[in-house]
Amino acid sequence: MSVAAIEPESSTNGLLRAWRELDVPDGWRAEIIGEGISLMPPPKGKHNRIADLIQRQLYRVLASDCGIYQTLGIWIGMLDQLYVPDLVVMPVDLLDDGEDPYPADAALLVVEVTSKGNADTDRKTKLWGYAHAPVPLYLLVDRWSADGPSVTLYSEPSSGRYRSMVRVPFGKPIPLPEPFGLDLATDEFPAGD
Repeated sequence: MSVAAIEPESSTNGLLRAWRELDVPDGWRAEIIGEGISLMPPPKGKHNRIADLIQRQLYRVLASDCGIYQTLGIWIGMLDQLYVPDLVVMPVDLLDDGEDPYPADAALLVVEVTSKGNADTDRKTKLWGYAHAPVPLYLLVDRWSADGPSVTLYSEPSSGRYRSMVRVPFGKPIPLPEPFGLDLATDEFPAGD
């Protein structure tokens, strides 16, 4: 599969050009959310630990033609939004043929790990955006849920909504369907800061 550079014909075109030209400090992420560019500071230790634990489990079952990326910009064309998920599983040939950002609908899975300051963005804005892309699987690791730390897998996107949702508390495995076919362990996920 080859990907041409994404050049939307919308008012966000200028934002996308600015995003590509930004000199973001190491570890920071720039995303187009709403009508502007948002900068996010580097995640803290427990956030990174969760991403590492997920990545290690995914690599055990991942096909050789796919990769897991931590700083990949993905474009949601119909919404003129650009997100940089904590983890994104994408076919490797896309990265050989394209230029950041990549089409979100080519992602097999996106993972967001909430931070205290952005939890609502991951729970609402990005949930809505990924469903519109449509990204087939959205894994939300919510360390700050009011009901306690949890992991939610959203699947079956249709008409801008996910039709299926499975939620488990930290400590319980969450099943990831094919192409992963994995019960993702969450028992080592640290909660809080």
